[in-house]
Formats: sequence, C-alpha cells, structure tokens
Amino acid sequence: MTNNDSSGSRYTRHSRGDVVAAALAILDQHGLPDLTMRRLAATLDVQPSALYWHFANKQTLLASVADQIVARARPAGTDGGWADATRAEADTLRDALLAFRDGAEVVSSTLALGLGAGEAMTRLTGAIDGGAFDRRTSEIAAAAVLHFVLGHVSHEQQRLQADSLGVVDAGQSADPADFANPARGREAFDFGITLLLTGLAELAPARLRESPA
Repeated sequence: MTNNDSSGSRYTRHSRGDVVAAALAILDQHGLPDLTMRRLAATLDVQPSALYWHFANKQTLLASVADQIVARARPAGTDGGWADATRAEADTLRDALLAFRDGAEVVSSTLALGLGAGEAMTRLTGAIDGGAFDRRTSEIAAAAVLHFVLGHVSHEQQRLQADSLGVVDAGQSADPADFANPARGREAFDFGITLLLTGLAELAPARLRESPA
C-alpha cells in the first residue's frame, strides 16, 4: 500500500509479516551482523522509524525472526514412544536452524533474553511428557536437549562459515566431530541426542522404559 504524507512524499506501508520476511532474507543472504534496522528499512524502501510501528526494538524483531525459523520445524508423525518423538523434534529443529545462515545464533540469543514464543521448548517438553515423567523433569530435560541442539548447530554454522571464508585449515582441525563434514556433523549430533535420551530413559517408570536408539 502506497500513501502520501503531508509533505507530499510517498512511502510503502508493509505488514508485520512483510518486515519479518525481509529480515529473514537479509539474515540468510548476509548473516546476523548485517541484519541492521537501517539495512532492513532500505530493503523495504521505508525510513527506519517506520519499522518501529511493528517492533519496539531490534530484539523484538529478532524474536519474531526466531519464531519463524522454529515454526519450520514440523516433524512427521511417529508411531514410536516418547524417545522417538523427542528425537524427531530435535532432528527437525536442527534442520530448521541450518536452513538459515546464523539461524542457531538468532534463536539462541532470543532464548537467552526470554523473548519469543518458546515453541521449541513447548514442543520438546510435550514430546518428553509422553514418558510419564513429572513436569519438572520434562521441562529440565527439554531445556537440556534444546541447548544441545542450539550449541551443536551453532558450531556447525560457525565452522561452515569459516571454511567458506578460507580461514580454517581442515587438516589442522582438532575437532573429532568435524563440523565442516556434513556426515560427521550429523553422526556427532545423533550420538549426542542418543546419550541424552539414554540417560533420561533411566528416570522413566520401568514399565515405560524403551530404547532411544
């Protein structure tokens, strides 16, 4: 929608969704350091002040961006129990984070500030609840899985970016996971999730224990 102001200049009014979509595009193309309100305003062809009709500050904008990234994590239904459901949530969250440059950093910073809808925590807690744990255990376990996913993907993305810039000699890497190698990175991720689920299974009622493998 194009409008005239009292000075006769013209501007385009964008929806909140338009702003978030443009921010996601900048994030994916240029990375988090270049996702500034000034660049976003220029992309949308508006004054930076126009963005504050939708977002009080950059942190609340990034929270909405993080929510959009996490919302893409929609696992297919599983016939397994709580461990399979939790693994599926972790897998799809990893994929959603990797789909955007610096995706893990955006979601992690939003979580640290207590912003955003908290969908990732809600979904992981719901999956773990299927193991008949007490609520507090489900919440703490969900937080542990979430922090593992965010940390792992953050390392993957940092290494991939460093390699793309040619600043890391792969032959000198001391990291056994080798995050620059997709197969090795995936192997390390799966192993970490298995460790978490195996330990958690030991807390489940005996009648509900199952292999997380």
